[in-house]
Amino acid sequence: MKLCRIPLFVLLLLSTMAASTVYAETRIRCASTTSTQNSGLFDYILPVFEKKTGIKVDVIGVGTGAAIEIGKRGDADVVFVHAKEQEIKAVEGGWFVNRHDVMYNDFIIIGPSDDPIQIKGTRFAVEAFRKIAESASLFVSRGDKSGTHTKELSIWQKTGIDPKDKKWYLEIGQGMEKAQRIANEKRAYTLTDRGTWLATKDKDKLEMAIVLEGDPLLFNQYGVMAVNPEKHSHVKYKEAMEFVNWLVSKEGQEAIASFKDKNGNQLFIPLNN
Repeated sequence: MKLCRIPLFVLLLLSTMAASTVYAETRIRCASTTSTQNSGLFDYILPVFEKKTGIKVDVIGVGTGAAIEIGKRGDADVVFVHAKEQEIKAVEGGWFVNRHDVMYNDFIIIGPSDDPIQIKGTRFAVEAFRKIAESASLFVSRGDKSGTHTKELSIWQKTGIDPKDKKWYLEIGQGMEKAQRIANEKRAYTLTDRGTWLATKDKDKLEMAIVLEGDPLLFNQYGVMAVNPEKHSHVKYKEAMEFVNWLVSKEGQEAIASFKDKNGNQLFIPLNN
């Protein structure tokens, strides 16, 4: 009986095609906030997840509102954001499934180091925002429907003040790190998340300081959810759920807890550890 000999170049071609197929099947897209990306969290935890599962995660870093819309369109497999009300509404609408709380930190108000309107010592964010409005001090808003922007608007609503179209209110439609830089350049105040602040203030040489922190209203919770495969049959639901389950597992939570800045500050607190 004669054996069929396959030319070497054919074997190499088949091997390459097989490798490409495996690679394609083990890569997912995660739409997430700029804060998780700017802080360096993904650079820290994803190699741990990828080593364990072989699944590569491509991160799309945008504001929370945009991340949720990306997921709704089926242009991501999983969404990791920080606007719980919006997340739950999207799950109730059938766009996402298996939402879990993952971690938290907090929002802070930062401003010029000399704090010209003396917000320091103020206990509540609503009071601080009123001071900014009454003094017509420049305030930089992300203006991008992100989780931070959503929180900022909720604080303005509690003050009874509508800042839109006011000369002192600057909407930039940019991410958090860019908002901090602009606030620094213009000696303005802004709302930011502690993770981005700690991770970037030295790198960006910001001459700013925290002027208010600790208000329970500034609690900042992050959640993860998989895109519903019944809405978009092409999404990699199985792999997305591996990522979701890993984030809330003991190993994932420990990875989040061990992520710190160069000064040893913990940037995110796990919720399930």
